[in-house]
Formats: sequence, structure tokens, C-alpha cells
Amino acid sequence: MSLYRDEAVVLRVQKLGEADRIITLLTKRNGRVRAVAKGVRRTTSKFGATVEPFSHVDVQLYPGRSLDIVTQTESLHAYGEQLVRDYPRYTAGTAVLETAERLTAEEHEPSLKLYLLVVGALRALTEDRDPSLVLDAFLLRAMAVSGYEPALMRCGRCGEVGPHRWFSIAGGGSTCSDCHEPGEATVGALTLDLMVALLEGDWETADAAEPRARREASGLVSAYLQWHLERGLRSLPLVER
Repeated sequence: MSLYRDEAVVLRVQKLGEADRIITLLTKRNGRVRAVAKGVRRTTSKFGATVEPFSHVDVQLYPGRSLDIVTQTESLHAYGEQLVRDYPRYTAGTAVLETAERLTAEEHEPSLKLYLLVVGALRALTEDRDPSLVLDAFLLRAMAVSGYEPALMRCGRCGEVGPHRWFSIAGGGSTCSDCHEPGEATVGALTLDLMVALLEGDWETADAAEPRARREASGLVSAYLQWHLERGLRSLPLVER
């Protein structure tokens, strides 16, 4: 098989042997790809820092039997250099990368919308925005493109137009007075407004949201995501809310 080239974000790296690494990439056209970067841990490596987490790269790969081989990389943007200097932004970025990897269950399955969301989130985290809001916006949009969009302005069970007072993690989002069950979380109208704004990219509304609405939205978004993933994210408890 011939070489192929793609744009990608480095999601994760793992040591392999004495000098190599396994690089997990989210590519623009080929979905999630796991590849070996040979000799990358040597000081004379031709790859340098281009295959570190948060790196946005142009990469050339050779298809292998179980893992592809990284043959060439060119840095497009080293987001990690900016994120590692700011703990809230770094932890939010780590959650973005982990979520992207978890939402791409099959390797080499195209995930263009998710790829664009990851690049956009990393770019936003290097700008003057609340990293918690950026993360919640990414999580909501990533779930939407993966088929898990929560119902926010209608009942997730019967479809009745809201807003409604309750939110069911297992029930798909907001629930009306006829459908809600004991134990479901009550949710304020301002929280739902914030979640809708984050999903739609209305940053004027999101930036003006009150701290209570931000905290409540973050809790609901995190719980909803982890319920659909069927297990928790290691990075989320480290994010400052």
C-alpha cells in the first residue's frame, strides 16, 4: 500500500520500546489513526516536538499491519506550547483530547466534524475565553455530531416544547411535568439558555451567564457525556470549574 498524507491533531502518545512512541491521531480525512513514530524519543529525532499532544500537524503515514508508520510531519500549530503554561486551559484541553478519542470508536472511520471541533476548541483555549465554557461548548457539540445531542428546549421523552424544569441524564435531556421521574435533576431556565448558547455558538449569551448557571451546566454536561460513554473520563475531575 502507498503512503498517505493528512492533517491531524495528536490526541495521545505512549512509549514503545526504547526510542519509539505510539501516536494516536485524529485526522481530517481518515478518522482516528494509531501509528508508530520511530526514534522519536532520541534527541536526534527528525520529528522533534511535532508529535506531542495538542500538536496540529501535517503528517505522512505508511499503512502497517496493525499500526501505521509516521514517516514525516510538519507542524501547523503547536497549541501545547501555550496550553501547558496555564493549568485551567491545559486541563480543559486534555479533556477535549480524551473525549475526542473516546467518541471515535472505530479507527480509520472519517470524523471530519469532530476533527474540526477539536481544532476549534484548541484554538479557542489559546484565546481570551473562559476555558470551562470552551470545554462545555466542545462537549455539547461533540456529542451532537456523534448522535448524542441532549434535548434542551423540548422534552427528551415526548418531544413537548419547553423549556422544562427537569433534566434526565438517562432520558435524553429535559423532561416535562408529565414525563419526569423521581430523582431527576431540577434545572434552571438560565442554565438551559446557557447550554443552548454553547451548543449554537452564541458566545455573547454564554459569556454573560451567571456563575451558578455555569456550574450547573458544567455538571449536567459532564454527567450526560460520561453516561453515554459508559465510564468516566480521567481528565474531567482535574478541570477547574
